[in-house]
Amino acid sequence: MTAVADQPSLLLVDDDPVFCRVLSLALGRRGFAVAVARDGERALYQARAEPPDCAVVDLNLDGDSGLRLIPSLLALNPAIRIVVLTGYASLATAVDAIKLGAINYLAKPADADEVVAALAATPGEASAPISRRPLSVNRLEWEHIQRVLRDNGGNISATARQLGMHRRTLQRKLAKRPVKFSIES
Repeated sequence: MTAVADQPSLLLVDDDPVFCRVLSLALGRRGFAVAVARDGERALYQARAEPPDCAVVDLNLDGDSGLRLIPSLLALNPAIRIVVLTGYASLATAVDAIKLGAINYLAKPADADEVVAALAATPGEASAPISRRPLSVNRLEWEHIQRVLRDNGGNISATARQLGMHRRTLQRKLAKRPVKFSIES
């Protein structure tokens, strides 16, 4: 992960080998010295050997949470710029990622240009676009389920009880991909 004089080092942590290969090549063409790790343990091993300038971390690392990496990466390099990627975007996890120290959060599929822009963005940027449309009822339901699930520490049964629904119904809802939402006006 050694960065050349003008190349910032970037640690890409994702368990999808095809996505890692494509994104790492694209980020390399955009001036980053990219190292890839497919799990949290390997990511920390690489970061301890040479703390990266930037990190792009998948939220779901083969059943483990990529959010767990954020405090460790920040401890190794307090100036690190971390972007969290996920295929299951929810406002609750985005807020958690930012609270832990990530500077940005992107929903997959995100391309290299979006990642570079997210890494360059100022946290809490006032010029971020605001949607003029309210979230759909389906999206609001997804967000609420994610928030209650997080509050219950990922416990499906406790979440189902709190939401007043059957456990299998909740599992079916969680198995679906979330409804997309747009931040464009």
